[in-house]
Amino acid sequence: MAGTGVFSDILDGDVYKYYADGEWKKSSSGKTVAIINPTTRKTQYKVQACTQEEVNKVMESAKTAQKSWAKTPLWKRAELLHKAAAILKEHKAPIAECLVKEIAKPAKDAITEVVRSGDLISYTAEEGVRILGEGKFLVSDSFPGNQRTKYCLTSKIPLGVILAIPPFNYPVNLAVSKISPALIAGNSLVLKPPTQGAVSALHMVHCFHLAGFPKGLISCVTGKGSEIGDFLTMHPGVNCISFTGGDTGIAISKKAGMIPLQMELGGKDACIVLEDADLDLVAANIIKGGFSYSGQRCTAVKVVLVMESVADVLVEKVKAKVAKLTVGAPEDDCDITPVVSESSANFIEGLVKDAKEKGATFCQEYKRDGNLIWPLLLDNVRPDMRIAWEEPFGPVLPVIRINSIEEGIHHCNASNFGLQGCVFTKDVNKAILISDAMETGTVQINSAPARGPDHFPFQVNKIYIACPKLDYFLVISAAL
Repeated sequence: MAGTGVFSDILDGDVYKYYADGEWKKSSSGKTVAIINPTTRKTQYKVQACTQEEVNKVMESAKTAQKSWAKTPLWKRAELLHKAAAILKEHKAPIAECLVKEIAKPAKDAITEVVRSGDLISYTAEEGVRILGEGKFLVSDSFPGNQRTKYCLTSKIPLGVILAIPPFNYPVNLAVSKISPALIAGNSLVLKPPTQGAVSALHMVHCFHLAGFPKGLISCVTGKGSEIGDFLTMHPGVNCISFTGGDTGIAISKKAGMIPLQMELGGKDACIVLEDADLDLVAANIIKGGFSYSGQRCTAVKVVLVMESVADVLVEKVKAKVAKLTVGAPEDDCDITPVVSESSANFIEGLVKDAKEKGATFCQEYKRDGNLIWPLLLDNVRPDMRIAWEEPFGPVLPVIRINSIEEGIHHCNASNFGLQGCVFTKDVNKAILISDAMETGTVQINSAPARGPDHFPFQVNKIYIACPKLDYFLVISAAL
């Protein structure tokens, strides 16, 4: 059970503590932040509202700890990471319980997230030893006009103090995806978890504490973004920021100054369906890609671009599968559970109303109960509708009918987002050509977009979302 047993140290009464200097502490502010259960819409947990002075102390400790940690042998860093991974997986149940209650993640998916995160920590440790254990040797005469009079030895060194800010939808997995690489590379880390997901993250951090990492190396501060958000991201003690989220990342990038940024700020992942596609396969992947975790995934299918000649058949197949989705509480392992907050539900409803006013075809009746929104497929969506471009982060999926491949590629590339996309066809030549033309970080062929397996590259291809332009990464399903 959350906050009990080995996790009893992180709870004070009904308020969870923050983590600094290897200890669980109460904030001097005397204030707390409430975490609302998306299902009940009542306060489920409370966390500390840390002060700016407490952030200053955390940064100072992180800087000191990092200097010593950078001298720790790689094998020892990896050993501690493996230990943390084992502890995390051993205590998957109470952490999964938090995920269910604070972000309404279906119970089975919550367990999967924790186990997957432990596996990622171990994988990172192994890869880190290999990658960081190598250096490069250069000689001067490899450049025109030089004699072999100089030698150059290069190796990778840590950046320093890393500020990690994961999103609500994967507060454990997308936290460890930042923590583990930072630690194996010799950095210290300050974690600012999302409000929804903070308690899950605090339990996860305690697993690192139990593993025996040095004091000050890992910290976890909770609080209101309005009070410590900018203070953290603009703090002179931060040497790198890793952020996953939405438009907030753009503001961070403008304020952070001359430090490295690693960001992923959402997606509008397009699913392009050609005439020769296996429509049963397409429909199954649209359901999986568009509606798992109620569509609250950066890599969810967010718009279907289907050739007009097969659109009617595909829509009917998807409608039939939507009708079979279970809707309800995350504790019951329902397919569709409440979205994370009332404001999120209101935003989704605004997109739905706009589509209705502009003539979209509703394949199901729109239904909402609090934060719970029933799955909805919108056909005959046009480019003038908000849902064609904006990321709903909910169980609402638009279908746009196209008359050419070029039309589909144009819509995909006109988006401000460039995270992932997918193509369904039996023609490998068309698949490769379309993938090459799509301006997205990853293209899946005959498979829904997804982050993972976790060791695969996860990149974007749009300057708009504060990331450097990168070559696309192609994933070809065995179904081709």
